[in-house]
Amino acid sequence: MQHVTCFHTFLRETVNLSQAKLDLLGVRVEAIYQALRSDPELGPLILGKKPQGSWAQRTIINPQGDKEFDADFMLHLQEVLEWAQNPKTYIDKIYAALHRHSVYKDMPHTRKCRCVQLTYANSMHVDIVPYLHLADGREVIVNRDDNQWEVTNPAGFTAWMKEKDTLADGNLRKVIRLMKYLRDHRNSFTGTRSIILTTLLGQQVSQTAAQLRPGCYANVPTALLAIVEDLDRWLQDRPLKPSIADPSGSGLTFDHRWDQATYAYFRERIHTHARQIRAAYDETDPGTSVRLWRELFGSRFPEPPRPAEPSSKVRPKFPVPPLVTTTSHTGRAG
Repeated sequence: MQHVTCFHTFLRETVNLSQAKLDLLGVRVEAIYQALRSDPELGPLILGKKPQGSWAQRTIINPQGDKEFDADFMLHLQEVLEWAQNPKTYIDKIYAALHRHSVYKDMPHTRKCRCVQLTYANSMHVDIVPYLHLADGREVIVNRDDNQWEVTNPAGFTAWMKEKDTLADGNLRKVIRLMKYLRDHRNSFTGTRSIILTTLLGQQVSQTAAQLRPGCYANVPTALLAIVEDLDRWLQDRPLKPSIADPSGSGLTFDHRWDQATYAYFRERIHTHARQIRAAYDETDPGTSVRLWRELFGSRFPEPPRPAEPSSKVRPKFPVPPLVTTTSHTGRAG
């Protein structure tokens, strides 16, 4: 059974990052941005900012237990010709600006491969990703480890995600959040990066599938079944790790984000999950179906609401007027 209401409740109350946390994230990113803009050295180079990754794609979920959640934003910077042969300078300059700030210098901040990470205690960490439009027309981010540019196309990825989610009747993003929940909270297919999971799930959504199987994306559990089963078939045809192209059209691949062992484990787990989803979806007994969904997603998957018990005394919808007795006089007064 589908238990659509249970899925909506599960997403709203357990899987999705709360609106309060999203609002807090927005406030903190704006504060970081204004602090960097006010820096005398870095500030004049800043052209803007925009969300990146799961925050931008609206696939961010609650973290496991007391773990931090993370979000990325791209810091649009002006190109500095003197740094052309040393791209990691952009990351170093962001790090230095935080290190000079009266507030952020005392917070944990570190340089990563493609970002500067700023950590809030027991809450979240924010990844600040330098992003540039080079004079040669390329849109790039920095790979600090290799000290080189990486071509990117964030607008293209966003457009691709919007197109796929529209084809899936607005349910692709919800399916991605559910699958990320399985990975993070149920410890399934650990090691598979979110960008790869998002891309592979999105690639299964197509106009052809919608035409051949009308209604296959009609609601969350139906879309979950269709997308995961299609992904399972695609994976089972490929025992060796396939090349995963960036769907934004950047010309790059995500092949470096995982290896054969990680791929083989992911392939095995998706095969298992496809069978579990099918069993729970096809089960006609409501109680058994919920139990099967809970075996997949855990005890926080909600029970369906119980129907209200009928009252022993049923009150009429409208009040009944009192009975009026009329005395009939058949004779005449004398």
